[in-house]
Amino acid sequence: MAVLGSGKAHGACSFLHAAGLGYGASMALDLPVAVRLLDAPSKRELDDPDGLLDGVLEAWVEGGYALPEGKTLEDLHWAVASKIPPRQGLKSSAATSIAALRALCAATSTDLSDAEIVGLSVQAQIKAGVTLTGSVDDAWACATPGWKLIDPQAESIEEGVLLESSGPNSDDWYVLVICRGDRTQKPEIEDFVPHQNAFQKALGALQEGRELVALTWNGRAMLGVLGDVHGRKITNDSLLNGARAAGISGSGSALVVVAPKVSKPTCERLKQFFETRVKGVNVVETSFLNSEATE
Repeated sequence: MAVLGSGKAHGACSFLHAAGLGYGASMALDLPVAVRLLDAPSKRELDDPDGLLDGVLEAWVEGGYALPEGKTLEDLHWAVASKIPPRQGLKSSAATSIAALRALCAATSTDLSDAEIVGLSVQAQIKAGVTLTGSVDDAWACATPGWKLIDPQAESIEEGVLLESSGPNSDDWYVLVICRGDRTQKPEIEDFVPHQNAFQKALGALQEGRELVALTWNGRAMLGVLGDVHGRKITNDSLLNGARAAGISGSGSALVVVAPKVSKPTCERLKQFFETRVKGVNVVETSFLNSEATE
């Protein structure tokens, strides 16, 4: 078995769900994923229930890109190593597709820009049926550090970037991801309509550079969209225990909790709270991934 190419990406969390107002923004997180393209099946069973990687190959071929020399689609196989909890709103599909496309680039000596890879990722996710909106903002966040405010209806991937930032400084903020298992429901577009005011507050906060406020307002809106009473209690308790921001990511079910690193007692109190008071969760410690410059 030979490795034809390999690629990497990372997970992300939501600052603004794109189904709320038509604009989306996600922030890169240090949750790595690595994908290898192989010429024979991996010994480790592949977990791809939605056929996302088939969608990646389909989007690649439809885009007019070549397969590795001498190989057909039937000759290609995948291996995925991911630290992103799947199907919980942490952009595992976007990240996996980005990493797989980079593996294809490496295997075929194809030089694609980040925007071109994002475009192919969106197509792959649509083909696999794992996105409501195309997830352009998620794909950008999984391909590059920081965050971008995206208009998914723009004529091109590049023109869809309305605003971008390196995000909250990872040296200043402690990030906990509260994993509650696979999401149990997927919202419909009409479920977002009653919560537009909260989404508008999240958008306004992003435009003012208050990303953590946006995370919390977007989280409140999404908890309403999903009718997630348990998630609302956890986020409220997090804020009462010193978190600076807390909210659900994507369409759930994971919650993202942010606290200032300068206050170690707050961080320890939050960890102890989740370990002793909240049942049935898995807590993952991570951090924001910042880009080098802010625009």
